[in-house]
Order: sequence, then C-alpha cells, then structure tokens
Amino acid sequence: MGFVLLILGVALWWAAHLFKRVMPDARAQMGDRGKGLVALAIAASILLMIFGYSMADGAFFWGRSPAMVGINNLLMVFALYFTSPGPSKGALFYKMRHPMLTGFLIWTVAHLLVNGDVPSFILFGGLGVWAVVEMSVINKAEPDWTPPEKGEIKKDAIFVAASVVLLVVIGYIHTWLGAPAFG
Repeated sequence: MGFVLLILGVALWWAAHLFKRVMPDARAQMGDRGKGLVALAIAASILLMIFGYSMADGAFFWGRSPAMVGINNLLMVFALYFTSPGPSKGALFYKMRHPMLTGFLIWTVAHLLVNGDVPSFILFGGLGVWAVVEMSVINKAEPDWTPPEKGEIKKDAIFVAASVVLLVVIGYIHTWLGAPAFG
C-alpha cells in the first residue's frame, strides 16, 4: 500500500505542476478558482508522498556514511540558496533561468546520496526527473526570457548565510522526526 500511495503522490505532484503548461486552455478556463484546486492537489500529493514513503519498504542498496552526510549537507546549502530569492537578487547567478527548480533538483540528488533504497528512488528520483522535465517544458513554452538586473554581491552573502541557518533548523527538525541530518 505504501508504494501505491508514494507513486500516486509523485504522479499527482507532476500532474498539478505540469497542468498549466500541458493543458493551458483547460487551466485558463478555471480562472482564479484553478489556483486553489492546483494548491489542493499539491497539498494532497505531499501528504500521499509522506504517508507512502513512511509505509513503503523496499530493497536497500546503500545508506548513510559520514562522507555522504557531509556532501548531502553541503549540497543542501546550495539547494536552499537556489530556492531562495538570492539568485535573482544577487550578482552571482542572476542569469540562471530556473534557480528554484535547480535547487529542487540539487535537493533530490543530495537526498539520494544518503538514501539508497527503492522508496527513495521513487520519491527523490521521481521528483528530480520532474524538475528536469519542468525546466524543459517551461523553456519550450516560453523560449524568450530576459534575466533580471544584476544585484549586489552582499545579497548573495545574505542569502547564503540564511541558507546555512535554515539548514541547521531543518536538520534539527529532521532529527526530531527521527531522521538525523548531521551524522
């Protein structure tokens, strides 16, 4: 039952996020009401993924090692930075078209490094592939894109520092939930 919920959750995540790009006319007909329905679908997908992942049990290929935990945590700083406004407000990555999806992809790779079991392949692998597909679909739907104005390097520094603080908070929450993030 866990695998069914997990796969349904990942599939619903894909469907909710790609709906606007794949079926733009249907989404446009929904108007503002569609925003609530998409948000509800995303919330349902997250719940399905949480319950499915916690219930699923599959083959185990690799696990945590001190080196992989360290690499995971370093990658998570980058993932958090890229999902922040930092890339579009700073001077380092302002020309990057999809910083949030890149951060999401880094998050999935980081978690696969320390979770080498089948449920993790479905969850993190499925979400990682979604991020790549989403970038491709957006690029095809909107080929013309202008990067934002170059910001100040101090904005990058602020968002990197905030990412480190957020990583510590998330790490302690992971530990509290029974999945220690710091070794």
